[in-house]
Amino acid sequence: MQRLSGLDASFLYLETPSQVLHVCGLLTLDGSTMPGGYAFPEFKRRLAERVAVIPAFRRKLHNPLWNLNHPVWVEDEDFDLDNHVHRIGLPAPGDNRELAEMCAHIAGQRLDRAHPLWQCYVIEGLSDGRLAVLLKMHHASVDGVGGASLIGYLAGLEPDAPLPELPAEERHNDGLPTRLRLLRESADSLLHRPFEIARLLPELLGLVPKWAMKTVRGKGMPVPFTAPRTSLNGTITGHRSVAFAQLDLDAVKQVKDAFGVTVNDVVLALVSGALRQFLLGRGELPGDPLVATVPVSVHERTERDHGSNRVSAFFASLPTHLPDPAARVFYLAEANRRAKDHHYDIDADMLADWAQFSPATVFGLGVRAYSALRLAERHPVVHNLIISNVPGPPMPLYLLGARITGLYPLGPVFHGAGLNITVLSNDGKVGVGLLGAKELVKDLWPLADALPEALDELSKAAPV
Repeated sequence: MQRLSGLDASFLYLETPSQVLHVCGLLTLDGSTMPGGYAFPEFKRRLAERVAVIPAFRRKLHNPLWNLNHPVWVEDEDFDLDNHVHRIGLPAPGDNRELAEMCAHIAGQRLDRAHPLWQCYVIEGLSDGRLAVLLKMHHASVDGVGGASLIGYLAGLEPDAPLPELPAEERHNDGLPTRLRLLRESADSLLHRPFEIARLLPELLGLVPKWAMKTVRGKGMPVPFTAPRTSLNGTITGHRSVAFAQLDLDAVKQVKDAFGVTVNDVVLALVSGALRQFLLGRGELPGDPLVATVPVSVHERTERDHGSNRVSAFFASLPTHLPDPAARVFYLAEANRRAKDHHYDIDADMLADWAQFSPATVFGLGVRAYSALRLAERHPVVHNLIISNVPGPPMPLYLLGARITGLYPLGPVFHGAGLNITVLSNDGKVGVGLLGAKELVKDLWPLADALPEALDELSKAAPV
């Protein structure tokens, strides 16, 4: 029996019709590379072969009334691929804006928890003859790194790549646990909870003054609830807006080398420059830096199995208030260094450990009350947006035989922070996916179009 970790389950508890917590991946494909050319029946047949050997695509939630702990994953004995694969024709003119509008509509729809928590939409009719696929998976089952890995399972280095090799014993999920087993494990967890809290509490209490001291001395990350208010920061609904952009990875690396900073510094500088232009165009550029939450993978920092989500996060100060692009890069390099040092004071397992105590009912009622009372507009802004940078495979990939020409991740938005910008590199390109709460930001294309301009601006400002 595979039980969800507290962190994984939190994404279920915090989900509402307006705050949908799945992640999407938009892939543009060259279908002509498929052996024999693209045909939907063949594409679906290839997908079925891989789904049959990858258990993550066939597991569903099991959470009966007598389960007093987090839900468990079980094999879906009635799995039907037709519940998950959909063929769609893109309306004319079939350009990127039409594609983004369709993806925004799909991204706003909740996944059905009676089935495995993923959907695949095959989108035909793009104006240039390409094909697109939108993969949607619940955040309870994947984080950014995990989502990229699952796409890797579906893809290969050649059009006719063989099936992924998994041991026979790992190709199936567990079946339904007995009522007695669930009750016994639930009782055991509840009995041990006070001892776990007693074990974790000293570390947390010791961390607080250390963190506070760094903040007071200006040697740490930005403090929550100090972000400037913008129109991006309010109560959201289930309506979404989407845009995307593609940048040259070599150009990003040239900027990195010229300034002597990291790729992540350049990514945040790009986003800062584009946001500055975007907010100026809306007449609402604040005089203070924006504050972004930046998820960080802890896959390499932990040896424990914490389920699908192995992440932490830090707050990053975005120098949108600085007009000089070079000044923004140097500002970010120093600010990110301090924020990462501050963040690394936290044990990699701390968030996952405390998330084990996530109460489903309290979380569910709390987020609904927060939305109904529009509290995001009544207290100081926690953070302005979410920015995630996920490293992808550097080589060309073929999804079920079709060459991937663009890969754009789309992360979730939350009440109080209605914009998510996720970056993923692959095959010499950098794909940037932008997803927003439609009532707060109806059109994201001005921001997407500002990203190449921001890269060009950084290239021209780079030291020789």
